[in-house]
Amino acid sequence: MERYKFLPLLGRILLGLPFLMSGLGKLAAYGATVGYIASVGLPAPPLAFITSVVIEVGGSLLLLLGFRARFASVVLGVFSIATAVFFHHNFADQNQMIHFLKDVMITGGLLQIAYFGAGAFSLDNRIENAGTRKVSVGNA
Repeated sequence: MERYKFLPLLGRILLGLPFLMSGLGKLAAYGATVGYIASVGLPAPPLAFITSVVIEVGGSLLLLLGFRARFASVVLGVFSIATAVFFHHNFADQNQMIHFLKDVMITGGLLQIAYFGAGAFSLDNRIENAGTRKVSVGNA
């Protein structure tokens, strides 16, 4: 399995980039995003906007770097489920059903990272390995 140790990195990239793109897209469309948040009845749309941008951009960067990836995955997973419940609950609309299921599937992938970790090519792995290395003190 050593030759496949790049797969967790690839998984983190495939899960993280859409969150990054979504968060940056929200920054470019403040009025439309706040209006959409308000249209579903969530309280304090400007605060929800800021929260969603911080979670999406910050969480995706942590995920991509593999730094505190377990925590970031849980936060992004909760965010995905909340997005599904509040924004994609009209199952009579097939497009909304697809988006709901997509958010649930994304959460499934994120939970895999939360359980198994970020993998070999991650800052989490580097930090963990740096803490377990023994320092050699010459030829004792």
